[in-house]
Amino acid sequence: MTLADYLPVYRIRLRTERLELRVPDLDDLVALADQAAAGIHDPSFMPFAEPWTDAPPLERGRATVQYQMRAVMSAAPEDWTLPFVAVHEGAVIGMQEIAAKEFALTREVLTGSWLGLAHHGRGLGTEMRAAVLAFAFDGLGAEWATSASMEGNGPSQGVSRRLGYRADGIAHLVVKGERRTERRWRLGRGDWEAHREHPVAIDGLDDAALAALGLGPAEPPAA
Repeated sequence: MTLADYLPVYRIRLRTERLELRVPDLDDLVALADQAAAGIHDPSFMPFAEPWTDAPPLERGRATVQYQMRAVMSAAPEDWTLPFVAVHEGAVIGMQEIAAKEFALTREVLTGSWLGLAHHGRGLGTEMRAAVLAFAFDGLGAEWATSASMEGNGPSQGVSRRLGYRADGIAHLVVKGERRTERRWRLGRGDWEAHREHPVAIDGLDDAALAALGLGPAEPPAA
């Protein structure tokens, strides 16, 4: 037996022109923690509702490992998060997660991501998101994908617009004692299909993996 026999999501691989996304093993977690410790955004702007990146490097890395492990180990068919690592030229460069609750009924996913600071500005964030969108719509039969970004996070908002998302309202949050505006984004299947640019190969999404995500064999969305 292998780990993937007990946790079938470990078989899933998403491949684009430049990237592979996979559920992280222990070596991947160390590499991802190194990216977090090295920095993932300009310190002058906090892009997260929970300011975890304000912690010292060692604590950031530790928090990254703990978050990833909790996400994988607490996943259930009715409430799951897949915290994929993104691998470029053999190196882990960031994290792209996709999550859902009661997906079999809602057909809706939520995505979030971060990328090591050294890898910004090369279109890799767009490619990461494109990979999990193909996984959601092609692999799982999703009807909607949602995302959110802090006001002022131009790169994240640019990715959302480029991939076809539409504005879906705002929320006011308190971050570090200040009111911040979070912009929400929604992508329907039709808009996704109209904005597809990156071919994505999906491997390992077998019946066992689908069952772990609350699905039988993948079915197309209702007309």
